[in-house]
Amino acid sequence: MILEIIKAVIYGIVEGITEWLPVSSTGHMILLGELVKPNVSEEFMDLFMVVIQLGAIIAVILTMWRRIWPFGAGRRDGGPFHIKMETLRLWGLVLISCVPAAVIGILFDDFLDAHLQNWICVSIMLIVVGLLFIVVESLIRGKEPSVNSLYELTVRDALIIGLCQVVAAVLPGTSRSGATIIGALLLGIARTVAVEYTFILAIPVMAGASLLKILKFEGQIASSEIAFLAVGMITAFAVSMLVIQGILQYIRTHDFKIFGWYRIVLGVIVIFFFGIFR
Repeated sequence: MILEIIKAVIYGIVEGITEWLPVSSTGHMILLGELVKPNVSEEFMDLFMVVIQLGAIIAVILTMWRRIWPFGAGRRDGGPFHIKMETLRLWGLVLISCVPAAVIGILFDDFLDAHLQNWICVSIMLIVVGLLFIVVESLIRGKEPSVNSLYELTVRDALIIGLCQVVAAVLPGTSRSGATIIGALLLGIARTVAVEYTFILAIPVMAGASLLKILKFEGQIASSEIAFLAVGMITAFAVSMLVIQGILQYIRTHDFKIFGWYRIVLGVIVIFFFGIFR
């Protein structure tokens, strides 16, 4: 039992780190699944790989609370609270961004899992998106961003970012945050704003994906598996709290090239591991 708890902690650490960095949590979790095999059913493991994200979701909600909560205490007329219209507008943009990926996820979830959830797709997309990060950062180097606040985002920005997110929904290894950040950078959105919007966008996307997986789950869950999931989620939450703060600080003075190079190296490792050594 202690060994299984350690495995759950390892999964939580990997999830908490990779979910918020543009390096593909899917790629890391697939590789980890080959190296660290828990004593759980295959059906439960498919559920676990998605639902563990709930721990990360809670972390981003707490971190971004002031940005996402649309109600404030006190009004000029003495009322108990006021509504932040700019925050409601932000949520409207988030919903627009969610629509394309939601449609694809609901209609083609089983097909995508069966045909594209494999190391070949993951390794290719790790490398391709890594190269894109390096190219895009080179293209925008020295240019002043045209959008420097979440509240300056437009409906067009939200829709294009949402379409970029579809690529990640279809092709594992792309990285949801990687796709949306690249799209945002090409739109002239500041790096910090791109990251913040990506974090907020993750809340309905990841919650929806977890809910869909839970509703479609038809197997039985043992008590040991519930404990495994709980430990993984708690660990993912704790690690996410640190990583979210860290990446927000880092990106204020750095670009994304380091993540591009990391993705390329990881993609090559995945190819060697699965294509040669297995």
